[in-house]
Amino acid sequence: MIYAAAITGPTASGKTALSVRAAKALGATVLCSDSMQIYKEMSIGTAKVRPEEMDGVTHLMLDVASVTEDFSVYSYKAMALPLAKEVAKSGHLPLFVGGTGLYLSALTRKDAEAPGRSEEYMRRHEALAATEEGKELLHRRLLEIDPESAAEIHKNNVRRVLRALEIFDTTGKTKSAWDKQSREGGGEVSLLHVTLDFKNRDLLYERIDRRVRIMMEEGLLCEVRALYEKGLLSKDTAAMGAIGYKEFLPYFRGECSLDAVVDAISLGTRHYAKRQQTWFRRQPDIHRVFMDTDDGKMRPQDEVLAEIMALLVPYAEAHYGFSK
Repeated sequence: MIYAAAITGPTASGKTALSVRAAKALGATVLCSDSMQIYKEMSIGTAKVRPEEMDGVTHLMLDVASVTEDFSVYSYKAMALPLAKEVAKSGHLPLFVGGTGLYLSALTRKDAEAPGRSEEYMRRHEALAATEEGKELLHRRLLEIDPESAAEIHKNNVRRVLRALEIFDTTGKTKSAWDKQSREGGGEVSLLHVTLDFKNRDLLYERIDRRVRIMMEEGLLCEVRALYEKGLLSKDTAAMGAIGYKEFLPYFRGECSLDAVVDAISLGTRHYAKRQQTWFRRQPDIHRVFMDTDDGKMRPQDEVLAEIMALLVPYAEAHYGFSK
């Protein structure tokens, strides 16, 4: 059993700064658990931690894949689990940081993996998936056989729709059934899970809007344009599933203004953050640490960090002999 900790929360909640400070104090190693920060071509739009922000803390699972790769939850587990084992073996606490809860679930729950993806299956449906009418038909079929998965997967996320259909066509069992099976029983990681939350969602939304403006100032347009010009901003790449990238396509085609792109990114990020909050709030055995006060003000970072450390320090002492 690997004893690890996690600091999660919605995008723009402040995970990066707090996790670096916590990891530095504990001598921990950070492992990224963000489904978009793993891609080496995407940095500004994913708010990837910069070297100067790491403050000497080792960060793993960043830039480990290309946007052209089919990197699944199982891919993440196959890569992150051995790294976490090595960190724990060296006597340091593995600290997972990110907003992708499914990555953590893959580590902490029993593995019940559906059969591997078949590119031949994808090619057979490629023509149908290329049209709006085809997307509707595919998603409608998924809704009929697996309503739970259909509710979670947008019709435009063609590869995920096809993957869910492939699982059913190959095994006779729905993707949601496989997912449920994977949640039964324990995995190889025992996790102390801390999630950052907000009582006043408007405060989080303000932080999101500010972050998007900063991303634009830091060169997000140039980062996305580079992907676009290399043909990496297409339906077959991970970049199309990332908020902050696909929203530029109408701008590149001359169909909207840059201000409209910024508004679309902010709105999409707000919706995503709300889904993240909902997901983490539903998880059992999770410690919620609020970033704001009852009267709608942000708490000082030192105060929040002290609350997090009150949870992490005894855990690190018990499993790694950490002494403050």
